Amino acid sequence: MNKTKPLPISKRQVWDAYKRIRANKGAAGIDGQTITDFEEQLEDNLYKLWNRLASGSYYPQPVKRVDIPKANGATRPLGIPTIADRIAQMVVKMHIEPELESHFHHDSYGYRPNKSALDAVGVTRKRCWQNDWVLSLDIKGFFDHINHDLLIRALHKHTQEKWVLLYIERWLKAPIAFRDGSLTHPKEGTPQGGVISPLLANLYLHYTFDVWMKRNKPQIPFERYADDSVPRAQGIV
Repeated sequence: MNKTKPLPISKRQVWDAYKRIRANKGAAGIDGQTITDFEEQLEDNLYKLWNRLASGSYYPQPVKRVDIPKANGATRPLGIPTIADRIAQMVVKMHIEPELESHFHHDSYGYRPNKSALDAVGVTRKRCWQNDWVLSLDIKGFFDHINHDLLIRALHKHTQEKWVLLYIERWLKAPIAFRDGSLTHPKEGTPQGGVISPLLANLYLHYTFDVWMKRNKPQIPFERYADDSVPRAQGIV
């Protein structure tokens, strides 16, 4: 870590984050820069990003809005950050994820290390034979309607590191760029498609659903995969 910088972000953290983003590939953001383009001046690009992150001068670019067709004819809105912004988000994710993981509910399966949709389906299938009532829940437009104030309050429970909170707040407020060139400034939500978004979504639902269920309905088991959940019970819920 370079001690002349005010924020404790090392070049190694940025390098490790870049390697993960490179492995994930993904489309270009609003600047049109692909991972191949980014790598044409890799050392310079990573140094500039680290310098901005470690000095506190980093601000994300607008998030590119893309509508992905769904099987039912509707579309799913995705927000695609630039390559540099994805690397920055990965730096924060790698730093804070281990702390959050230590608190997450054991029956939360979505977007978590060493857990998968198959794990969720396996537990769901087993419990379906043990209970009379099964409910399937899906929160409509969940990623687009996460309350920023409540999310930041949840983050404060797990970290007091100003640089983590600073950059997450900037990502939440980053403008959304539409195909026609227009911009919107979100008051709620976190773009589905961002690197940090699944982790933030799990943190939000940890308190608004998982902890609530444990406190108020401890007799009802459930499996949750992001904003999809399957609670069940004997008799009438």
